[in-house]
Amino acid sequence: MPSRLLLSLLFLFAAGVFNPAFAQEDEEESVPQTLEELEAAIKEVLDEEDVPAIGIAIVEEEGPAWVDAFGEADIAADRDATPESMFRIGSTSKMFVALAVLKLVEEGRLSLDDKAADLAPEIQWDNPWAETDPIRIVHLLEHTTGWDDMHLVEYASSDPQPLTLKEGLDLHPHSRQSRWKPGTRSSYCNSGPPVAAYIVQKITGQDFEDYVRENFFGPMGMETMTYRLSEDVEKRGVTLYQGGEPEDYWHISLRPSGSINASPKDMAKFVRFFLERGRVGNEPLVSEASIRRMETVGSTPAAAAGQGTGYALHNYTSTYERWAFRSHNGGVNGGLSDLSYLPEASRGYHFAINSGNGEAFGRISRLVRGYLTRDLDPPDAPEPVELAPVHTQLTGLYRAINPRQEVTRFLDYLLNIQKLYVDDGKLARRGLLGGDVRYFLPVSDRLFMEEESGLVSMSAVEDGLAGPVIHANTLVLQKVSPLVAYGMLTIAILWAASIVISLLWLLVWGIRRLRGRIPGGATIRVRTWPLLAGLSIAVFFGLLAATLGDPFDSLGKPTAVSITVFIASLAFAVFAVLGLAEAWRARRTPMNRVNYWYSATSSILHVLVALYLFSFGIIGLMTWA
Repeated sequence: MPSRLLLSLLFLFAAGVFNPAFAQEDEEESVPQTLEELEAAIKEVLDEEDVPAIGIAIVEEEGPAWVDAFGEADIAADRDATPESMFRIGSTSKMFVALAVLKLVEEGRLSLDDKAADLAPEIQWDNPWAETDPIRIVHLLEHTTGWDDMHLVEYASSDPQPLTLKEGLDLHPHSRQSRWKPGTRSSYCNSGPPVAAYIVQKITGQDFEDYVRENFFGPMGMETMTYRLSEDVEKRGVTLYQGGEPEDYWHISLRPSGSINASPKDMAKFVRFFLERGRVGNEPLVSEASIRRMETVGSTPAAAAGQGTGYALHNYTSTYERWAFRSHNGGVNGGLSDLSYLPEASRGYHFAINSGNGEAFGRISRLVRGYLTRDLDPPDAPEPVELAPVHTQLTGLYRAINPRQEVTRFLDYLLNIQKLYVDDGKLARRGLLGGDVRYFLPVSDRLFMEEESGLVSMSAVEDGLAGPVIHANTLVLQKVSPLVAYGMLTIAILWAASIVISLLWLLVWGIRRLRGRIPGGATIRVRTWPLLAGLSIAVFFGLLAATLGDPFDSLGKPTAVSITVFIASLAFAVFAVLGLAEAWRARRTPMNRVNYWYSATSSILHVLVALYLFSFGIIGLMTWA
């Protein structure tokens, strides 16, 4: 797993959507040719990855082909999973927000272009561009508000007496801050859908969950679907496991974003609904045009340029070989799910596991997708044009400028540098620090088709603030000077090396000091301050890494761990400055000059890093705020 995702996972894993590119993993699964082979392959994955249970639905043009569940729904109770067992579907819940909005649009009671502030002025958010670029309903659904994702304190909220939707939105509104002009960049944000759901409540006069039950759950025949911990969930709900340990039920404060409990039998009906293009039997719940709009990205400059991939109305593009699935997946601590379908082939699936094992999730997804496409001819790709100077001028180094969570921007700027270059007559893109190479063929002056998938998934467009940028699926990339990119990486490498060397060096000079072979005073102080700075930042990152599995209890409120993280970040900055000050004062003090210059250089590196972290708000980081 790439190191740049460390903090992102710490803060986001439990309620996020996973990277739609999971199908691009190097490991290849053999493609099952029958349902029996598929079942056997999935059971092998569950066994190898220690996943207790799975619920699965395979739906084809004629209807459900396979709806089942197997494994242990609850290990301690020795209870087996069944097709009626209820799994958490996480962010797949967001699809019902989009459907509710689209239904009201069809009825003329709402428009995707309506200004959200006009409809819900009592909900707090901050958009510095409100006069010229207001947040519209479409931005809430396509994650183009520019808002930071929910903060950890919001994720950590799990009130057993469920909050109302308004109370959940009032809990911690500070995350709803537009960081760029709405509609210009996509960045996944769990607080946008609940605002849209709240607007549905106001327009209909109904509780959002009641509205969804009346207009979608009921007509689809979904008998047990629920956003809350109901009697059905207590009876049929699977226990979720993170790292082999059972998880308590998570009462999500903003339920429309990820709270639904659903059985494989019910989710088979939901997949069928999309394949039938919004109909249940002969009854349309929403029109086919609304389903097509739900599957179409509309609000970004990339969409305006003709790029077809990205995040639409809670429905995004997810590729497998040369196939573009329409999808939404989701995760809560200890539970992962995936709903995907091929409209043109009338095939789709949903599965959910009661484990947070991402490797198992990816393997199962590839198996199911391989099975569904085993006998299909892939769609034709656009005809490429010849690579020209207008394309090659895009080559260079880029950094991502649309981080999902602002707290991770310092990592993206440093470790998520992308390189665009020409290779064998094609435009290639890869991470500067390594990773898979993706090849692109131009189909116009500013649109590029990915060679492997045949999809137009990269575009060169103008950003309202950053100027010329590259949109690569949902990633937004801005050109960066090689001097800046390589300079930052060089400083980071030297800084990390200095910390390691300081710790090892302590074993030498510490013993010599104890034996009286090194005098006290400036000779010791000049070495001690950078050592303490290194130890402080090691504690900071070490504690964050230690909470990777379940950060909510440790970091989502003031605890010994979160307060120590806060203090360690401050201590790092203080020790870095003291080290530099001591190096300046001791510049003429007689001592071993190699030791002096090494310590002085370490202090300089610590100060540079401290300034960098301070500029991103990491010094004095209060994870519970």
